[in-house]
Amino acid sequence: MNDLTNGPVTRHLLKTTSFMLVTMVFQTLYFLIDLYWVGRLGTQAVAAVGIAGNLTFIVLALTQMLGVGTTTVVSHAIGRKDHPQAQLLFNQSQVLAIVTGVAFLIVGLALRTRYSLAMSADATTARLTLSTPSIRSTTAPFSRPRMTTW
Repeated sequence: MNDLTNGPVTRHLLKTTSFMLVTMVFQTLYFLIDLYWVGRLGTQAVAAVGIAGNLTFIVLALTQMLGVGTTTVVSHAIGRKDHPQAQLLFNQSQVLAIVTGVAFLIVGLALRTRYSLAMSADATTARLTLSTPSIRSTTAPFSRPRMTTW
């Protein structure tokens, strides 16, 4: 664990925020690159990726909340030089990320067909939405809070 109470604040801020910034950029680029390549398949395919991408951004928002919350409480404990509490909070964030990911997966699997039908203009777009990787793997980012405290 790094002692963030010593040294320049700017360096500590850049070190802690750089990972989150890079991750957000790559997640957004993933979605945009999907749209670029899928755009060659037609408008229904683009609509399907856009609909599935909405869930990706919801997961991104939830992940950011978990990551920022974890970073905040762990950094406070480290600032107090309470390393056992920091480790406990870190471990609790892991459990919370897993529980949240499993809950989102269960709800997502239960409601994915309804979501696709409700958001799609036609049955073909709904079918394509269900086949996109975004709608099938929306819980992967919940493993990220463990990486925000390095």
